[in-house]
Amino acid sequence: MVSRRSYGSYNDGCAAAHALDLIGERWTMIVVRELLLGPKRFADLQRDVLGIGPAILTRRLQELTTYGIAVQRRLPGPGRVDVYELTDWGRQLEAVNSTLSAWAVQSPSMPFDADMSPDTLVLAMRTHARPAHHHPGPRTVSLALTDSRQESLSPVHYHAVMTADATTIDRVDEPGITDAAVAASTRDWKACIIGGTPLARLPAISVVGDRDAAELLITATSLRSEAGA
Repeated sequence: MVSRRSYGSYNDGCAAAHALDLIGERWTMIVVRELLLGPKRFADLQRDVLGIGPAILTRRLQELTTYGIAVQRRLPGPGRVDVYELTDWGRQLEAVNSTLSAWAVQSPSMPFDADMSPDTLVLAMRTHARPAHHHPGPRTVSLALTDSRQESLSPVHYHAVMTADATTIDRVDEPGITDAAVAASTRDWKACIIGGTPLARLPAISVVGDRDAAELLITATSLRSEAGA
């Protein structure tokens, strides 16, 4: 297969053009997106990036590691599992992903009805995250999201902390002790966070513990709350 010529090979010294040489190929930023919240195995990436074939995924991962955007490493333990993770430089692409998302959400052809992977939805929450004003003490929520595109998969767990200074959400291996525990499909949680559907109208979303803490997480991370702020 003939490789695409880089913009640099046309004597284009623009840094944005060089960025596109690095991450502008089809699927590259989607793979990056799925690595922003932490390392994943090849099989995890193939599961989460629907539509990508193993040969293309292999090529994109090779390019990302060659460019220094990602690394491959072996986890300790008897399983000797290989994972891919972003470098410090690669993790800076979260800001790029957030900016692209904020720009694209204004598109008249934005597919708002399409589903999202758990990590993609949480990245959207991180993009919109803002301090929980008028709530000085930290409030915590564990969030378990089941991928609506593949409902047989186990839920992915996240830990959110809301304070008057900031709201943070991170992927975790296991849920911890929190003020509230929320479990939802990505379709229902997207309807709440991005679509603006009130939690009370989504009975399939489970909330155990302090419901006010769950509502606070929605207020601090939803697209609609940001638009109306």
